[in-house]
Amino acid sequence: MALLVEIKTKEKVQTKIHFPTGFLLGAALSAHQVEGNNINSDWWHEEQLGQVPKSGIATDHYHRYDEDFGIAEQIGLNAMRISIEWARIEPEEGRWDSAAIEHYKKVLKSMKDHGLTRMVTLWHWTLPQWLAAKGGFETNVGVEAFARYSWFVAQNLGKDIDLWITLNEPEIYAGLSHQKGSHPPFKKNLIQTWIVIRNLIAAHKSAYKAIKRTIPKAKIGIAKNSSFYQPYRKNNILDKILSYFADSISNHYVLEKIQKQLDFIGVNYYFHNKVRLSWRRGYEEMNKNFNKGQMKLTDQNKRSDMGWVLYPEGLHRLLKDLKWYKKPIYVTENGIADAVDSRRPKFIRDSLQAVANAIADGADVRGYCYWALTDNYEWTEGYGPRFGLVEIDYATQTRKIRKSADVLKEVQIG
Repeated sequence: MALLVEIKTKEKVQTKIHFPTGFLLGAALSAHQVEGNNINSDWWHEEQLGQVPKSGIATDHYHRYDEDFGIAEQIGLNAMRISIEWARIEPEEGRWDSAAIEHYKKVLKSMKDHGLTRMVTLWHWTLPQWLAAKGGFETNVGVEAFARYSWFVAQNLGKDIDLWITLNEPEIYAGLSHQKGSHPPFKKNLIQTWIVIRNLIAAHKSAYKAIKRTIPKAKIGIAKNSSFYQPYRKNNILDKILSYFADSISNHYVLEKIQKQLDFIGVNYYFHNKVRLSWRRGYEEMNKNFNKGQMKLTDQNKRSDMGWVLYPEGLHRLLKDLKWYKKPIYVTENGIADAVDSRRPKFIRDSLQAVANAIADGADVRGYCYWALTDNYEWTEGYGPRFGLVEIDYATQTRKIRKSADVLKEVQIG
């Protein structure tokens, strides 16, 4: 059980959150967003064409990984979620890069040396350019290629991976790349969006089987984006029905399809959506209107720098809902863009308390990873948003631990 413990000091009352023994307190990163020079990926290809902001050397994590993991240890973390870059491992179809494998062996050893449980994502949105040219996950070619890649990683790195994540946010990827058209391959086609989601479900299942064949005891999950939905008008029956269906489709469809191929559930939580049925505009997610400034939030502390509404209580509610699956749960991403670091301390405390409350309510939550350890390349937003516990000076690549990281030392485990 997670407890809230007050410890009185001469200066003030410090509130500490107590988690069970074995609880993982970590942070997350993804390869393309921090490593730099990911030249064989579809994103790099589009960056050179001016379709999206250039990532360049990012935070140079490819060379500074040991420094970054040392910082993670220093600020009190016992776990890290990273991703392995497929475009480095298989830069050309069927050609495996031995240098890339050796690099990630060093990365994983460094994590272990710094006392960090190693949670590894196999695919965090970027594709090898050769596969993107063949249609990526629009066809079964992508499904088969991902299964082969997952098997190869299991063969060569499997003994050094503690927890596996196959895919990061499949529906968000499909929506941004094939519905909204803001991410590669910049398409806007609802039917194709659906096909990509279905293929990503098949890709997870295939990867799960491929990894298990090599490492039968591997613990494999998915990083699933989860939004908290509420009716905009709490007593309106239509809004209630709409909120229920939005939750069912957005939060549960993929999980229900793959639950037999899940050893744990990873939760990425950022959004609180109040939904309503408008006869003029149809279904609306009111948080989008918040973001555009069409609806005023009087307290700026309730938004991130990106305009996202901050609602940690939604995490508590989501984790409780996931008890139905009877699987261990890890919060694999949860964070705030806050360049001046004024809202992050309270946000982290409130989010951790939400996790503690969910555990007290019977949810089997075994870890929490803040997004992100460092500032990083935020896709189409470039280097504007600042999510990191660690500030990056991109001109010098200097690391500076933000004051909000001290909050993590308030957590007691065991």
